[in-house]
Amino acid sequence: MRIIKSVTVLLILAVLLTSCGNPDIPSPKNPVSLTIWHTYVEQMGDEFLALVDEFNRTAGADAGIVIDIASVSNADELKARLIDAVNEVPGAPTLPDMAVLYPQVALLLAQQQLLLDFSEYFTEKELETFVPTLIEEGKLGGDKLYLMPVAKSTEVLYLNRTVFNRFTAATGDDISKLSNLEDIAVLAEKYYEWTDAQTPDVQNDGKAFYYSDNPFNLTAIWFEQLGVDLIKNEKLELQSEAFERFWNVYYQSLIRGGFAIFTKYGNYLAMTGDAVCISSTSAGAIFYPDSVTYADNTKEDAEFEVLPYHVVEGGENVVMQRGGGICVLKSEPKIEYAASFFLKWLTETDVNYRFGTSTGYMPVNTASLEHIRGGGEILSDNEKIQKMLTTAVAMQDSYRFYIPPVFDSYDAIISEYNKVVNDMAKQDRERYLRLIRSGETPENAWSVISEDALERFQQSFS
Repeated sequence: MRIIKSVTVLLILAVLLTSCGNPDIPSPKNPVSLTIWHTYVEQMGDEFLALVDEFNRTAGADAGIVIDIASVSNADELKARLIDAVNEVPGAPTLPDMAVLYPQVALLLAQQQLLLDFSEYFTEKELETFVPTLIEEGKLGGDKLYLMPVAKSTEVLYLNRTVFNRFTAATGDDISKLSNLEDIAVLAEKYYEWTDAQTPDVQNDGKAFYYSDNPFNLTAIWFEQLGVDLIKNEKLELQSEAFERFWNVYYQSLIRGGFAIFTKYGNYLAMTGDAVCISSTSAGAIFYPDSVTYADNTKEDAEFEVLPYHVVEGGENVVMQRGGGICVLKSEPKIEYAASFFLKWLTETDVNYRFGTSTGYMPVNTASLEHIRGGGEILSDNEKIQKMLTTAVAMQDSYRFYIPPVFDSYDAIISEYNKVVNDMAKQDRERYLRLIRSGETPENAWSVISEDALERFQQSFS
């Protein structure tokens, strides 16, 4: 379904008018073939393949441009292959013409002057059709546009409404308690006690209520919502009132069992009922189940709700901007022109709307988002994707989307932070349970753990 008149005809006309006798402009008589590496998987990968095929049969055929998907891999593998190719490691593949990258990886290539600045091929008027924060992110902290957004994600709250309704019917709580992390922590403690009481013959076997699949993002957004910097001069700022407040909510809930200690995506816990409420990437909606299979192998149908991301009490509505974009490796003008032509086609309103709403990613141009906001058809038949896109697009009106900083060690800081949190929490949780089994109350056991836990964590990054 077309939501505005396609600009494909205008793109083709521009090629026809400028290509005559110009070897730098492709045409059916002067064709060019481009390779792309991408990280899109499952439904998104299938839809991207279908769109590439459509381009090659239509606008690409008319313009003399063919796109070849030369490699599909996860982000870490793609990064490693790119670095090997750049460094000409023996056996490394030839660099592609285009690649789907995250900002930190794009920065590595930009620093080596390997990436095309899209402002050379996109006019200001064309760039104004994109959501402004997406273009800003693509500049990687500078003035040149190296990363072209094609489909983006954010973070939302996934809720097993089936279990939640059963729980709140017993406690008298309601969904309004999910609007900030501190209230979620209170609910999580109640839920742990409620599930523990269901097996009176087995003590301390309560279940976790909440899980964030990226503790660093959870922390960064908490800080941003409070208007405080988590990172200064490329280092973590953990000696602050804001972090102590976060720690007392988050780490205490991990140790006392209300928040899950886990190292994978939250949809795995959703499948087994080991978490009821999960903050995670909006792009993961397709992986949330229609039923839950418990440890005793019983199964129950489950309805999952998608809610806006929680906001710290007294803080600003801020949420993480997530997802990669497409970079073009510097090459001869003919290749660069063809790559830009393809990306203009991929991000025009009609095509981008279809790409986003069929895969569960947010479109990147304003017109597409306006159409969803106005009740336009979401093309995916997955109910959770439909709910997620409705929620994520509505958040565009009331949230500020945070662009993470871009510098060489940023990814390493995230990995180390998440590893230290999880490793410490596993050890302290075991110690906490030993104290409980020895007769300590939950409050006293936590008091023992908390005597030096914050200091130990801070010292890990000093």
